[in-house]
Amino acid sequence: MEKKKIVHPDRDMNFVTGAYSDGVLVDKFLFVSGQAAVDFKTSKFILGTIEEETKRTLDNIKSIIEAAGGSMRDVVKCTVHLSNISDFDLYNEVYAEYFSDIKPARTTVQSVLAEGIKVEIDCIALIK
Repeated sequence: MEKKKIVHPDRDMNFVTGAYSDGVLVDKFLFVSGQAAVDFKTSKFILGTIEEETKRTLDNIKSIIEAAGGSMRDVVKCTVHLSNISDFDLYNEVYAEYFSDIKPARTTVQSVLAEGIKVEIDCIALIK
């Protein structure tokens, strides 16, 4: 098994977010760590509405997947953590815009999230 670290292309290398990789590519499977509304250029969380945070979170995921040579069409599974499950409908509207083809399998739960964020999403993609 060969593993390759995938880094968000805008990541400031001084921005340390924890003991994990943005993504890990194993064979053709890309495992993307939980992403949030982070501006990787400024190393800051950008808090906003659930729609704004969902968009920024999915844009971060998209950038990591593209850095591995894939696209959002390659996503097969997502796990979503919402700080408030009553935001589900608003988050889901934005989420649906990113998956126009067959939607990935998904789990969505309410969780206590750090830094005041409203949403965190991780995913698995099969890179062709």
